[in-house]
Amino acid sequence: MASTAALLAVVVVAVGLGSVTVEPGQVVAALLRGVRGEELGPLDRVVWQLRLPRVLLAALVGAGLALAGSVFQGVFRNPLAEPYLIGTASGAGFGAVLVMTVGAGVPLLARLGAPLVAFGFAILTVALVLALARTGGAVPTVRLILAGVVVGSLFTAATSFLLVAAREQAAGILAWLLGGFGFSTWGQVRAMLLFTLPALALAGAFARALDLLQLGEEGAALLGLDVERVKLLLLGVATLVTAAAVSVAGIIGFVGLIVPHAARLALGRPHARLLPTATVWGAAFMVLADLVARSVIAPVEVPVGIVTALVGGPFFLWLLHGRGAGA
Repeated sequence: MASTAALLAVVVVAVGLGSVTVEPGQVVAALLRGVRGEELGPLDRVVWQLRLPRVLLAALVGAGLALAGSVFQGVFRNPLAEPYLIGTASGAGFGAVLVMTVGAGVPLLARLGAPLVAFGFAILTVALVLALARTGGAVPTVRLILAGVVVGSLFTAATSFLLVAAREQAAGILAWLLGGFGFSTWGQVRAMLLFTLPALALAGAFARALDLLQLGEEGAALLGLDVERVKLLLLGVATLVTAAAVSVAGIIGFVGLIVPHAARLALGRPHARLLPTATVWGAAFMVLADLVARSVIAPVEVPVGIVTALVGGPFFLWLLHGRGAGA
């Protein structure tokens, strides 16, 4: 409850800050007028048409990435597993860029659209990383990270090739790839909502299964868990919500690493509490990161992926060398 209240407060503050400052009380009043269907004034339109879609999309993307990170870490029993580090985000980014650059000339790609193509390449990435990392039925931490880096680098190189080939579009697509919410729309908010809420519900329904997986696959199977079916389902959920986030906001790293780990430190390992808390914290984290991105050298916006990387890079090193991979 406290986390949700804090998220709402962060949303109200973020909606109010910008080139024209809207006080928190005015933001709340504008939201209430819109909900009641009353006539909107100039400040109300700033809130509803410009600021609110951006802030809500940032919140949903942050929630989705934090949820995906929590699920990846639970399935792999590895605190370093997250969409960016294991290459899933890079695979999804390649799929989205493929649609942007050559989709007009390939009817099948155009019909599928960026989210589905991104999902397809994200699934392919997970399959490749698992195939490379698995040894003797286990997925060791070092092999998982190395495989993720290698596969992610291959997709990053392929994405760079597409950008070089499509010179006229390259600058715009590159800015999008670095992550941002500058062109958020209510349509994107609704689309992201359709992925995030079902993903949270599905992952929450398997919270007990994620707890059992922490005992090891053999131990979970002895307690009656259909390990392979549950792992495939959960990996599909995490990959789908990652692809959705990448297709609307570009590649934003480290959210799925930082937030679940912080939530685990605060709440322990039971996933029934960890999953919803990490989702809410991820939403608040991304809203704050976007606020920094659009404020630090305003009116120029810094890609939000740079902000999360500046936080996540040192955090990753602390995890790797300070607490150790087994934390």
